[in-house]
Amino acid sequence: MPPSKPLPCSDEFATPEEYVEELLEFTSTSETWQILCGGIHVVDFFITEPGLFYAALPAEWHEFLLSQDVMRLLDFFVRDDPETAIFEDGQTPPASLVAYIKAIRRLALRRDLAAPGADSTLPPLTRTVSVGMNPKKTHEVRRFADYVSRLSTEMAAEATEDEVTHFVDFGSGQNYLGRALASAPYNRRVVAVEGRQRNVDAAKSFDTQSGLAVKPKILRNKKVWNRILEAAGPNKGDPDALAAAIKQVVGDGDEGDNFRKIASDELSYAAAEEGKGLLQYVSGRLDDGDLSEVISRIDRGLTTTEAEEKEQQRLKLMAVSIHSCGNLTHHAIRSLVLNPDVHGVAIVGCCYNLVTEKLGPPPAAASALSRPTLQALNGRALRESERRDPHGFPMSARLSTHRGHGVRANATARMMACQAPQNWTRADSALFFTRHFYRAVLQKLLLDRGAVHEVIHDPARADADPATLGPFDKSTSPLAIGTLPKRCYAGGFAEYVRGAVTKLTTSTEYKKFAEVMRETMGGLTDEEVEAYEGRFAPRKRELCVAWSLMAYSATLVEALMVTDRWAWLEEQEEVDEAWVEAVFDFAQSPRNLVVVGLKKRKEESGGGGDGEHGKREES
Repeated sequence: MPPSKPLPCSDEFATPEEYVEELLEFTSTSETWQILCGGIHVVDFFITEPGLFYAALPAEWHEFLLSQDVMRLLDFFVRDDPETAIFEDGQTPPASLVAYIKAIRRLALRRDLAAPGADSTLPPLTRTVSVGMNPKKTHEVRRFADYVSRLSTEMAAEATEDEVTHFVDFGSGQNYLGRALASAPYNRRVVAVEGRQRNVDAAKSFDTQSGLAVKPKILRNKKVWNRILEAAGPNKGDPDALAAAIKQVVGDGDEGDNFRKIASDELSYAAAEEGKGLLQYVSGRLDDGDLSEVISRIDRGLTTTEAEEKEQQRLKLMAVSIHSCGNLTHHAIRSLVLNPDVHGVAIVGCCYNLVTEKLGPPPAAASALSRPTLQALNGRALRESERRDPHGFPMSARLSTHRGHGVRANATARMMACQAPQNWTRADSALFFTRHFYRAVLQKLLLDRGAVHEVIHDPARADADPATLGPFDKSTSPLAIGTLPKRCYAGGFAEYVRGAVTKLTTSTEYKKFAEVMRETMGGLTDEEVEAYEGRFAPRKRELCVAWSLMAYSATLVEALMVTDRWAWLEEQEEVDEAWVEAVFDFAQSPRNLVVVGLKKRKEESGGGGDGEHGKREES
């Protein structure tokens, strides 16, 4: 059941509370950490002189960091013993940098599997069940299906009661996990909750290949069908092209129904049988943890005879999810206390950048630092923090009230927490370092030509002398360009700029901005673009080093997010046990921490009280 420690922190900490206290103390008082985790953005890297590298990092770090190969620095950050690391040129890292690296290393949650085991020791996924899965997804599904199934069995054995009747998969996507749980050897009943109909349609298509769903039999004239496929040509997989071909061959009559594509809602799922699994889909968007509507639609798997003998089967649900995005993780965790039928949760979160914020911007006097904890610095991040979403981060009272004003993590910090610098290769790093460099130089070009403008963070200083403004007093108006075609990155900076300008002036997504772009960027020559590249190319390493330090530092942002979810469960009277542990190999799936919560058992006499089943003492 639970691991030896409810939080996978360093053994240096005697208790989880000691760890949480030190994590909050460091992240609330380290100015360097706050700057690297949410205080700067790579887009604004070159808008000030001498640049954010020099403004963000202590002066005694500059020479050493810029003298080292970036991949060697990554080893220093994430793998080497900082005290004894050796560098080829004989340089010694500054003592304050060593102390910083050690602090991050000490406070980061441990990500190694407690019981690694080879995937080959787990029940295999048949070829039909694993259809559509890449190696990463196969690894995740095999490990997590085995994990939650064992968790259910162990819960029942310890409580001498029935096992979980249904697993409720929050944000099931294409239902890879549910399909594995419903199939042998698990044969579980699964309720897949998904808001995107295209995902449900794709999942049901996979279900037919695994044998969990059956298509209705339609008698077709084989000769006519072959003529339809011939008319559709190479586009026969396109529903619209196939429909046009059907109309061309058989016309508008009822006969055409025999050749149409079978809709997902026409598939049939076998009735539940003893020892067999069952899949059910509930379409809809979950805006909180209240599952009453979902529960009301659950197929309880009773035969007619059983239903007559027993008016209603007792439900015992477990909410599960692999990589539920953003606030969906919060909804899934809250479902444990909002629904009497939910007895356990096991949730692996991801996409921290999509989580909303609960507390709003911090008051000016919230910290002794010039920037209160993870304060939003650019316009978009500031607007997000002002939403004050009650479903957002932080969930727990512990983090919401720390130092009287609570812990905050802006969009930049949460995005950085999605990185995994331990897994970066030299080839991967070269690609995204180039992308970040191009984007930062483009922002400087856009600023100089008036396409974007400076944003002064303190409105009271909007008219101040620019010479009096420091690098953290301003940023630039946010502009998310998104992904460009690969040729824009492979063809050099000029090709990248052309691709970006084309997108910003022609895409309907930017129609309000298109005219500004045409006015300010019109007449831009390749010579001007190349001059910008030449001017900043010698400083690319500044960005690479800073980005690497940002990603490494942000491991503590993820620690804050995960610790907050665990702390919320610990604060709930209804919760018996709560813990966090690694369930995937970090090298294959870096968002690998599952948050588990188990509800207190009620007395069989039905008095409704918690009786003797209070929270258990830690072992």
